[in-house]
Amino acid sequence: MRRVRIPLRSIADTFCKSKSREHGRRNVTGRLELCRTVATINGHVCLGYGEESRTKTLQLQIVDALRLGERSRASSLLSDLGDGNQPLKADDFVYILNYCAKSPDPLFFMETWRLIEQKEIGLNNKCCLLMVQALCRGGYLEEACNLIKFLGENRGIYPFLSVYNSFLGACAKMQTAVHANQCLDLMERQRVGKNEITYSELLKLAVWQQNLSAVHEIWKDYIKHYSLNIISLRKFIWSFTRLKDLKSAYETLQHMVALAISGKIFVSRTGEGRLYSSRLDIPIPSKGESGSQKVELGENEQDFALKFDTDTSNVEICKSLRATVGILNNYKSMPVMKVLRWSFSDVIHACAQARDYKLAEHLMVQMQNLGLQPSSHTYDGFMRAVLPTRGFSAGMEMLKVMEERNMKPYASTLAALSVQCSKALELDLAEALLDQVCECPHPYPYNAFFGACDTMDQPERAIRLLAKMRQRKLQPDIRTYELLFSLFGNVNAPYEEGDMLSQVDSTKRIKAIEMDMAKNGVQHSHLSMKNLLKALGAEGMTRELLHYLHIAEKLFCHTNTYMGAPIYNTVLHSLIEAAESQMAIEIFKNMKSCGLQPCAATYNIMIDCCSTMRCFKSACALVSMMVRNGFYPETMTYTSLIKILLEYENFDEAINLLDQASLEGHQLDVILYNTILFKASEKGRIDIMEFTLGQMHQHKVQPDPSTCYYVFSAYVDRGFHNTAMEALQVLSMWMISDEDSTLEEKKGQFEDNFVLSEDLEAESRILQVFKDSEEHLAIALLNLRWCAILGFPVSWSPNQSGWVSRLKTNYDRAGSTVL
Repeated sequence: MRRVRIPLRSIADTFCKSKSREHGRRNVTGRLELCRTVATINGHVCLGYGEESRTKTLQLQIVDALRLGERSRASSLLSDLGDGNQPLKADDFVYILNYCAKSPDPLFFMETWRLIEQKEIGLNNKCCLLMVQALCRGGYLEEACNLIKFLGENRGIYPFLSVYNSFLGACAKMQTAVHANQCLDLMERQRVGKNEITYSELLKLAVWQQNLSAVHEIWKDYIKHYSLNIISLRKFIWSFTRLKDLKSAYETLQHMVALAISGKIFVSRTGEGRLYSSRLDIPIPSKGESGSQKVELGENEQDFALKFDTDTSNVEICKSLRATVGILNNYKSMPVMKVLRWSFSDVIHACAQARDYKLAEHLMVQMQNLGLQPSSHTYDGFMRAVLPTRGFSAGMEMLKVMEERNMKPYASTLAALSVQCSKALELDLAEALLDQVCECPHPYPYNAFFGACDTMDQPERAIRLLAKMRQRKLQPDIRTYELLFSLFGNVNAPYEEGDMLSQVDSTKRIKAIEMDMAKNGVQHSHLSMKNLLKALGAEGMTRELLHYLHIAEKLFCHTNTYMGAPIYNTVLHSLIEAAESQMAIEIFKNMKSCGLQPCAATYNIMIDCCSTMRCFKSACALVSMMVRNGFYPETMTYTSLIKILLEYENFDEAINLLDQASLEGHQLDVILYNTILFKASEKGRIDIMEFTLGQMHQHKVQPDPSTCYYVFSAYVDRGFHNTAMEALQVLSMWMISDEDSTLEEKKGQFEDNFVLSEDLEAESRILQVFKDSEEHLAIALLNLRWCAILGFPVSWSPNQSGWVSRLKTNYDRAGSTVL
């Protein structure tokens, strides 16, 4: 349908006549006012006469067409705008440029700019600002920078400061330093100067560049020209906290508090709800030294800002300031309180990053004294700061406080608290908290839970949470897969060997995890590959173990990643456990030939391999090679060497080597002593066994279930049944504690509930202790209960036993240190 142009004047005349007939005679002034009203065209009411109203109407029509996506119609209307009889001015393009700036629509702006160029229209500062904003918001920073240069050099229009500020803001948002530096050079050449908005944009750029020194330089320059205000201090605090300068952030926060107390507050709210400084933007330098953060404050303000502390010695100071702090009560409903709370929250979050829980607690107390109500964001930072030191119980208390105040915790708060519960192995609580986390962009709280399940050997709980993770479409990261290989790679439970069925299941699980990794584009890390190889070794799958070792070599070679000794160590250890000593030797030789330097653990594994092969000479050669490469023998090394000597029943040399390890300051462990006890029990050498037990007790090395078995078996095999029961009781007590006073304290807890209980569920309770990863305690309680059932009295003072006295006597006769 063809659009008919209606003369605006005739519409106005008709409108005026109808009004005249309705109301009768009017004075001339009234009719002139009516004639200024123009009829509605396309839904817009245009004011003015003739060509002026025409240009405004066309602008509004162009904007409507652009909003409706009718770009060809908008271009046609733009041509109509340029074809008018009257000369065009800059204001005739304001509506179009404003739309292009806000949309943004840089392409239509360029079309408009071509028309402005053709008509040689002089521009004003408002149009310049809108033009630059249109290009910047559309991502055309290079073109915007060229436009600023062009306007200043060729048009004789020197863009005012808002244009430069808008451009700097775009540079900060798009994170480009090159264009920002060009803008600053232009500002310096044209001597534009800076205002508070300029400093704000420069701070954003400095934070993006992680340039703390630049922030301090901006601070120095700012206080040369301006006195401090709440809004500017907030921006500096934000910058210091983002760049992890906690000291400067805290000092600046105290300046802000002091200003609030002094009543020097210039904070207002726009109609849109945004906060701004209502102070006139007139440079007034701060008092005090320029270039320093020292600002002169009143006496009371200095006390509050610099002497405020949570120590009991400063309680009186806090009380004396209550009257001064009471001033803030007048601002409770004003924006200043919100600004203060934001800044406190920023600094508390910085405390969390710096792990400074004491300062975080100090700031929370200060907020309470100021009458500032912490927000959910504040508690989020406070929990992150306090939890690593105070533990999850403190976090749960804070969660209760938030609930009492009807405050909903952030998802990140619940996630951080769940992580601490996982670290404390409180799996029920950790899982309950994760159930409340609706949105979590990172898998780290789930990874912490998987790690706790791995520690507690509860893979079934990990399966449940993994399903929830998939329901929430949360993509796993490499840490997730590392833990999944550790949790599910091997099927057989602890203390069980792999069989054909468990090996088939293990293969299926590993393939499923690797397929999921490929689906999510995650490659193996050293730890994920190590855990995979460890799982295969635990199942006794030697062929698959070697296959994945070759895959790892190709993978890390292809990615130019140094493979490292730990992966080889895992394979070597598994091969030795599977009695594949020759294969382990070949891999060790390949390591050396490829230039991969073995570590101390590698040498210890190969020395243990020599013990399996009963080759003391090769073990000594490895020890020599180990020392030459800068690694000294460890307790594990001595254990392997003693094991070889005992294969030849050379107990004297084994004891001498044990003494040498002790003299060299090595921390002797139960595995080393059990190595001697095992062979002594096997060969019926009660004397060697009792001497070793005496030395073991002398060095306060607690026995384990293997110790109990070797000693008990040795006495029973020799027919010393009463001594066997007495020794079993003593060793079981020592597994609980080697201190009589501690055992006496635990007597009431363990004797009635486990050892002497006639309840049919007593054994089940002991098994639950075993499931809770307290294996030694569970075995000790079972041993003591068995002794009680057989009619042997249970003594909770093992050091008064006759058997212990005999150990001491035999040990003294050997010329060793008195117990």
